[in-house]
Amino acid sequence: MTFTGAKIALLSEGNLLAYKRDIKPGIPFPGMWDLPGGGREGEETPLECAIRETLEEFGLSVNPASIVWEKRYSGQPPGGAASYFLVARLGAGFFNAVQFGNEGERFEIMSVDKFLHHPEVICHLQKRLNDYLFQAR
Repeated sequence: MTFTGAKIALLSEGNLLAYKRDIKPGIPFPGMWDLPGGGREGEETPLECAIRETLEEFGLSVNPASIVWEKRYSGQPPGGAASYFLVARLGAGFFNAVQFGNEGERFEIMSVDKFLHHPEVICHLQKRLNDYLFQAR
């Protein structure tokens, strides 16, 4: 299974956890709002990658049983290697334990609606979350 990494939408009480990316030369999507996740290490599965990145970036342990969606997407930019998008449904208070790491400028517990319509959110992540929400109806 070849893929570059995984992103995860952590949903709780109509909100999700997003962070504003650093503005640094050479990184993709500088200054944009992003979701937890990142590059694959070794032979990780998409789930293992998303869980590890969430722990590293936010100090949050995601129970694999909370994952309700996992989908493979073609690369960004088009033609690049594939990546995965996962969604976890989490209980009330899950975000109270956030310990923001050293990647990104700041984090926000953002409403799903705000994330989907925010002009500074990475657009393919908005589409992927919409894909999940459409099928979940």
